[in-house]
Amino acid sequence: MMTLPQARVLFVLGASALLAACQEEAPVAGSIDVPSGREVTLIDVITNIPGNAGAAARFRFLAPGLVSDDTDAAVADMQALCDGYALPRTEGTVPKPSEIIISLSAEVVPFGQPSPEVVQFFETYRVEDGACIWEPF
Repeated sequence: MMTLPQARVLFVLGASALLAACQEEAPVAGSIDVPSGREVTLIDVITNIPGNAGAAARFRFLAPGLVSDDTDAAVADMQALCDGYALPRTEGTVPKPSEIIISLSAEVVPFGQPSPEVVQFFETYRVEDGACIWEPF
């Protein structure tokens, strides 16, 4: 049976491996294609904070000009970002994330810092059978 300190070490090692795997590729220099056609670029990938269901990979994207009325387009864009960008970049990572969190932000905001003046959208996806399945918050 594993002790709590051993479990913590394994968690830290696993999170480090996931971070390294997610960051093997340099951030995309240009815009990432999304259904709305808006300009979207990667801000960062955060893997060292567990999600609701265990290991999580947070992919944060910048979408200049994003407004609160863009909800439908943002939902479609985030699904496409999960399926086509984030999910392939988590393949082979240990531990494999059980959820992927995608965020779109009109401006770069430090992770975890409240910024009510900045339009931001967040969606959580369960990883199941090689697909991103939307999960309500």
